[in-house]
Amino acid sequence: MLMELPAVLPPDRAAAMRARLEAAEWIDGRVTAGYQAQRVKTNQQMAENHPLARELGDAILAVLERTPLFISAALPLKVYPPMFNRYQGGGRFGTHVDTAIRSVPGTPVRVRSDLSATLFLTPPEEYEGGELVVEDSYGAHAVKLPAGHMVLYPSGSLHDVRPVTQGARISAFFWIQSMVRDDAARTMLFDLDTAIQSVATDHPEHGSIIPLTGVYHNLLRRWADT
Repeated sequence: MLMELPAVLPPDRAAAMRARLEAAEWIDGRVTAGYQAQRVKTNQQMAENHPLARELGDAILAVLERTPLFISAALPLKVYPPMFNRYQGGGRFGTHVDTAIRSVPGTPVRVRSDLSATLFLTPPEEYEGGELVVEDSYGAHAVKLPAGHMVLYPSGSLHDVRPVTQGARISAFFWIQSMVRDDAARTMLFDLDTAIQSVATDHPEHGSIIPLTGVYHNLLRRWADT
């Protein structure tokens, strides 16, 4: 499932984060890439242990905990601490698949990457290129969102970031281990949850709400790992 989450951050908060990141130190983005990805990755990142990266990452996680659409779509069990990258001067990330298991530095925690997330912090009109392109059975989908918007997509999908030829693209990125690892099952649960919420809003006394909710939770009980 490829899904846009609009306005995760309001534009002014995204701009404030971006301004602080622009003034910070950046390192070669290949330090966190696997062997194959190192060959096609030319960008910059904030060091994972940088105090600013930790502060802003915690702020993003706090917002996501209060974002019902994210909870419904991702069904998160673990979330890798958000990281930050910058593409400029032709920087790109060629076609790759994300590493399946990520170890959180300095901890015994390991996160299985079921879903990948990119939270855009730079308005699209401020840079050229930089589209995130995700491939699935229906073709390639180019994603370039307003500042503060986020995209979720399966970590096992082929994807790339097109070269940024003018300006700079700053984003947060991270991975989610879902309670439901199968993308098709997770999508089915999201569609069912969305339908239940719609019926409950339009027809709060409808007799189907309780049995449909029961079906949702029984499917979640069958498929979820905790």
